[in-house]
Amino acid sequence: MKSQENSYSWKKFGSLISQKTVSKPLFSVAILLSVISTIVSLVVPLFAKNFIDGFMGKNFNTNLVFYLLLLFAAQVVLSGFALYLLNLIGLKLVFAIRNRLWNKILYLPIRYFDNTNSGEFVSRMINDTGLIKTLVSDQFPQVINGIISLVGTITILLFMDAKLTVILFIAIPVLILIVAPLGKKLFVISKGLQAETAAFSSKISQVVGNVRLVKATTSENVEVENGRNDLMKLFQFGNREAKINAIISPLTVFVVMGILIGIIIYGGVRVNAGTLTIGTLIAFLIYVFQLLPPITSFVTFFSQLQKVKGATQRIYEILNESSENLSHGDSVSFSDKHIYAKNLTFSYDDENTVIDDISFEGKPGEMIAFVGPSGAGKSTIFSLLERFYHPTDGNIFVGEHSMKHISLESWRSQFSYVLQDNLLLSGTIRENLIYGLKHEVTDEDLWQALKLAYADSFVADLPEQLDAEVGEHGVKLSGGQKQRITIARAFLSKAQILLLDEATASLDVRTEQYVQKSLLQLMKHKTIFVIAHRIDTIKHSNKIIFVDKGRITGQGTHDELIRTHELYASFIQTQFIDDDVNEERA
Repeated sequence: MKSQENSYSWKKFGSLISQKTVSKPLFSVAILLSVISTIVSLVVPLFAKNFIDGFMGKNFNTNLVFYLLLLFAAQVVLSGFALYLLNLIGLKLVFAIRNRLWNKILYLPIRYFDNTNSGEFVSRMINDTGLIKTLVSDQFPQVINGIISLVGTITILLFMDAKLTVILFIAIPVLILIVAPLGKKLFVISKGLQAETAAFSSKISQVVGNVRLVKATTSENVEVENGRNDLMKLFQFGNREAKINAIISPLTVFVVMGILIGIIIYGGVRVNAGTLTIGTLIAFLIYVFQLLPPITSFVTFFSQLQKVKGATQRIYEILNESSENLSHGDSVSFSDKHIYAKNLTFSYDDENTVIDDISFEGKPGEMIAFVGPSGAGKSTIFSLLERFYHPTDGNIFVGEHSMKHISLESWRSQFSYVLQDNLLLSGTIRENLIYGLKHEVTDEDLWQALKLAYADSFVADLPEQLDAEVGEHGVKLSGGQKQRITIARAFLSKAQILLLDEATASLDVRTEQYVQKSLLQLMKHKTIFVIAHRIDTIKHSNKIIFVDKGRITGQGTHDELIRTHELYASFIQTQFIDDDVNEERA
């Protein structure tokens, strides 16, 4: 079973690095330069042998010094070019892997993001691909040179003196037998270390992203302790890894030193007996020293390979996920068409029903308000309208077109969604306004949208105006300012359906009234769905849908529901009191 898993892992790793972005001629040139460079380095000890034997025999040839220096220079130049090309190939491979992973992440469905920490994506995009980069860009070139050097050196040593070479053949298998079991343990530890690193990355993102909450609740000490515990877990995994590396490295040195001592003793006896020249013994020792870097690189490469094996598995966990196919289906215009949700049922976990058999309709020129207590399922309805999730049962129609036959790209392009979180990206106000737009807009268009959202005044007061930086998540703007920017973005959209999820919750009464007027102008040609708690927003709606515990318990106008729906009347009374209190506080 384990051998099958290993075979699968190496097969996946091979598939991962088999990218078409790498030029085969470029790779061939790099390998050829490595071969030539290594061959040149293998010739150097032979010159040294002749040089020493000639010197000892008083048959010294001064030309050998010149040839030796020439070989050194050639070897340096060739190896430099080879290493650069191999590193370039490695960088291209890693670029291709990261690009493939990034493309995959962006097309994953929302449900996957619901169940995965953001730190996981950061860890796999940066840390796991970084391990592969180190292996491919740094250690893989060394191993290629090492293999060539090892094969060439052993071949020369066999021809030079087969008896001395036997010592190497005995020692190297012993080293492999010692290192291999330790490498398996290193793989298990490395996989755990990568998982803990991902968890800690997620923790950092969460704490830094909510640093105002941390400071407002004076939770610095709590987070310091939590961070220390997470760091201790990383330390413990790193310590276990260090212990294994501490065994591998000294064992490698021990075996190598044993080889050298054995060669020196046995070679010295033979030199004394006259069956071996000093030049041959010194050349042999030089070749043995030339074997040290390849052997060391093999051990390091083997250790890194175990880490990469775990990283590959984690990367493929994402790559093997099903992606959203945005283009599958028909392209349909929503212009002048009704949207109708029929018998929608939905559950996040296939057990607890969140939306239970609801139906509703929206027409162009209408504003439909979803009202109800928190947790009733209103935002989930919007997520179903956006097709972030697929309903467990039921369907949504536009005109006579089922959503199942309309492509996601066509469907979502007809919606403009203003979330209650007022999401802004790092960048300028201009960049946030035009984000996601598929059509060209002028500065005049931007200012008109800002005016409709009652945001033109504060933007005009900023020194950089449209080019003012908003900071990460819009931290440089107030809650109301961020909300007005997101509403202005919706006004710029050519979408036929507007979804407003508590879109005016952070606005003061005067600003909300102004925005309401803009929405009334906008709804002449569009269908607007709103989730609202404020009475002014609710009253302006053509239809109100009351949602409670995932079910629609009433539909109608404000006046109709006040008379016929006891729960709605109670809800409105509560909101009316809350609004009065908020106005007095303001």
